[in-house]
Amino acid sequence: MGDVKLTNVPSMTVGKLIDVLGDSYCSVLGNGLPVRTMPSVMLWGPPGVGKSQAVRQIASKIENKTGRKVNVTDVRLLLFNPIDLRGIPTANAEKTLAVWLRPQIFQMDDSSDLVNILFLDEISAAPQSVQAAAYQITLDRTVGEHRLPDNCIVIAAGNRTTDKSVAYKMPKALANRLLHIDVEGSFESWKEWAVRTGINPKVTGFLSFKRNYLMGFDAGSDDLAFATPRSWEMVSNLLNGIDSDINKMYPLIAGLVGTGVAVEFRTWDKVYKDLPGIEDIFKGKMPQVPKSTDALYALTSSMTAYAREHKDDLTAIGNSIRYSEAMPPDFGIVLLKDYMYIAPDYREKLMLIPEFVKWMQTKGKFLNGSVR
Repeated sequence: MGDVKLTNVPSMTVGKLIDVLGDSYCSVLGNGLPVRTMPSVMLWGPPGVGKSQAVRQIASKIENKTGRKVNVTDVRLLLFNPIDLRGIPTANAEKTLAVWLRPQIFQMDDSSDLVNILFLDEISAAPQSVQAAAYQITLDRTVGEHRLPDNCIVIAAGNRTTDKSVAYKMPKALANRLLHIDVEGSFESWKEWAVRTGINPKVTGFLSFKRNYLMGFDAGSDDLAFATPRSWEMVSNLLNGIDSDINKMYPLIAGLVGTGVAVEFRTWDKVYKDLPGIEDIFKGKMPQVPKSTDALYALTSSMTAYAREHKDDLTAIGNSIRYSEAMPPDFGIVLLKDYMYIAPDYREKLMLIPEFVKWMQTKGKFLNGSVR
C-alpha cells in the first residue's frame, strides 16, 4: 500500500486550525446538522507541535460558542490492539451466540446538550491491524456491533513517516476516509495559548527573544531531548510547580530541551536581576525602562504574567499601559497585543480602561506590525 503524501494537503498553524475547525463544528451544531456532516479529520505534524493541545482548544471553543459541554476521549492507538477497539467476546444469556462487550471508549453520553470528541491520537504509529479497525470508526462511526453516539466528533492525529518517529504508512483506503491537515508550528498562535494558560513568563520571554527555539525538532538528528511546544510546556510546569530558579532546575530542563538550548536559557535568565519592580509598575510608579532587547522581552513577559493574575484590577492594568508609553514603541505594541491574549474577549474589557482606549486611538493601527 502506498504512503500518504502531504504535498497536496493544506498546512495550517495551530491557531488557524483551531479557528477553522472550531468555527466549522460550531456552524454544524448551530444549524442543527448531524455532527457527521463534517468528515473525520486527520492532523499530521512532527512530535510536540501541538496537535493534542489544538484538539482541547477546539473543544473549549465549541463550549464557549455553543454553551454545550464538550467531553474529549483521548485514545492513544499505539497502545491498542484490535480487540481493544471491538471489545471482548462473551456468550449471550442463552449461551447460543457470541456478543461483544462494549469497550470503554464507546461509553459516551449521547445527550443533545453535550458534544463528544473522540481523539484517535498516534494513529499513524498503530499497527495496520489497528488502523484497519479505525476504518469503521472514521467512516461508519462503528466498530463491530458498537456505534458512536450521534453527538460525537472524530479527530485523528499522527506523525509523518518522514519524522523518524514510530509511523506506519497509512493505507489509502483509510486515508480516503479522512480530511487531512498538515499542522505547522507558529510562534504567534503558541504565544496566544501560552499567555492564556499561564505558561511561565521566563519561558515566554526567552522564546519571544529566541523564536526559532520554540520548535527544534530535526528528523535527521538522533538527539533524544529537543525543543518543541510540548517540551517547553513541561519546562514551564517545572518552573511553575517545583522551583522557578532555572539554575536549580537546569539539569531537568536540559533533559527536556537539550543541553545547548538549556545553557542559553540559563544564561538569558540573568537579565531578570536588572528588571524594574513589576508590582511597582502596576501601582503607578515609573521605574526606569531597561535598554537591552533581551531585558525588554523579559519585562513584557513578566508584565503580561502579572496582568493575567490581576486581570480584574483595571486601575493596575491602566497604570501598566501608561508605563508602556516609555518603552520602545515595538515593545509597547508587543505588550498590549499580549494583554489581549489574557482571556477570550479580554479586549472588550480593556476598552473600559481610558489608557487602553487612548493607546488604541494613537497606536492600535500598528498591532499587526509588532516586533518579530
